[in-house]
Amino acid sequence: MTPEVEVRRSKRRRRTVSAYRQGDRIVVLIPASLTRAEESEWVTTMVERIERSERRNRLSDDDLLERAEDLNDRYFGGIATPASVRWVDNQRSRWGSCTPGDRTIRLSSRLQEMPRWVVDYVIVHELAHLSVAGHGADFWALVNRYPRTERARGFLIAKGMDGEDEAGPRPMVPRMREPSAVAQDGPATLF
Repeated sequence: MTPEVEVRRSKRRRRTVSAYRQGDRIVVLIPASLTRAEESEWVTTMVERIERSERRNRLSDDDLLERAEDLNDRYFGGIATPASVRWVDNQRSRWGSCTPGDRTIRLSSRLQEMPRWVVDYVIVHELAHLSVAGHGADFWALVNRYPRTERARGFLIAKGMDGEDEAGPRPMVPRMREPSAVAQDGPATLF
């Protein structure tokens, strides 16, 4: 699928061309002095660079499991070992979920475009559910062992949703919830 491309010309930009992803589109910044042919050439080059970088930075399901095992050892002393961690495409209203009964973790494929430290936070969040089902003080004490918790939560909130509960999407306000009545083997969701 070819991404939407937005070209922004700048009179202040003299020699450099840069690009970045903004949601579903790629923004290419070029000097205003470039010809249409030069623009076309640079757009093709920069889109290829962005897409190559994104492919290189994508974690496989095996990479996710390895990452989760490392985070478990580092922040939980090995107490939250998952059986599997995988990407899923059917989570549109939450970033991750886990089922403590079979120790499986699922991450929304929407996270693949986010910084690694945000993905790590979501993994840590779900790992904590392998030990604590609800979102009470014990749960947050575990999650807060990850040093970028607050920053990652802010990043996800800025993306427009901080999770959902049984009543549907919640307001985008960080808060701690009381432990829920989720069964130990029932699914636990991010936030």
